[in-house]
Amino acid sequence: MKHAMLTTAAAALMVLGSYAEAQDLKMSHVRPQDATIDVELRAFSKAVADATGGDVNVEIFPASALGDYTTVQERISVGAIDMATQPAATAADRRMQISSFPYLAGNWDQARAVYGPGGVVREVMAGLYSEQDITMLAAYPVYFGGISLNVENPNAGSVEPNGIKVRVPGIKSFQLTGEALGYIPSPIPFSEAFTAVQTGVVDGVIGSGAEGYYASFRDVTKTYIPANTHFEVWYMIISNESLASLSDEDQAALKEQAAAFEATRWEVAEADQARNEQRLVDELGATVVALSDDELAAMAAKTRADVWPAVLEDVGADWGQSILDKVAAAGN
Repeated sequence: MKHAMLTTAAAALMVLGSYAEAQDLKMSHVRPQDATIDVELRAFSKAVADATGGDVNVEIFPASALGDYTTVQERISVGAIDMATQPAATAADRRMQISSFPYLAGNWDQARAVYGPGGVVREVMAGLYSEQDITMLAAYPVYFGGISLNVENPNAGSVEPNGIKVRVPGIKSFQLTGEALGYIPSPIPFSEAFTAVQTGVVDGVIGSGAEGYYASFRDVTKTYIPANTHFEVWYMIISNESLASLSDEDQAALKEQAAAFEATRWEVAEADQARNEQRLVDELGATVVALSDDELAAMAAKTRADVWPAVLEDVGADWGQSILDKVAAAGN
């Protein structure tokens, strides 16, 4: 009995001791060092350290240094990597395509209602991550997507076929969106995309936004069309195993700082998008095409009609439609 009590006490002290030691959490993201997300995550890391009295140290690894985001999500699922702020990897679960459905939101207010706290898609994504032993701590709104071209498009607001060939990600929704908007889509790996535009294999790119094009395609962007093709949102995620390694107090502090991180981003994201669009003009001499509300509405209507049914089949028609119905009921 005495031996058992001592053993129990020793075990309790070991647990307390593990909490007392500073916990190092590795955080991956996809952009280069000093990019906006990198700067914001380093501020988050400092806030977490301050809030936990130095108990939790979030170490930032930019530029996919811990692996491609698909691999990182898989490794977070099994506890091999602690955290990431990145796009959802649809290879792990095709239903995660619901996050990047084209023209699901038409403006920033709608995007916040869909992807922000309490939003339909945000809640669905949290559930899908949970099935992979991952906790979603925050959503990170990036931008509305657009079209980068190395040529002019005199009919940029039209959805009629234009003969312009564009690189798209190897994701069905982007390929079909390119076709719906009148382009000839060509699935090309991201690592080969710049060279493909530079050498004329394709004339441009669909799948990113002004910030992404400035970061990765600045030398081959002559025309930028802010077509609002999709709303790019990344998610701050943590392995359930890594989260459980923290004390209850530190878990609460981490979640509180993640919520503050997200709230701040929602306040600045729209202005950040505009600033990056202006950088394309000021620094690269690119033309940013002004689209009318009617042109954007026509693009959205054709894409929803042509693309949504096909992607719904991919994610599960009944499941996906139920989410779209909820989004519509919420006024989006």
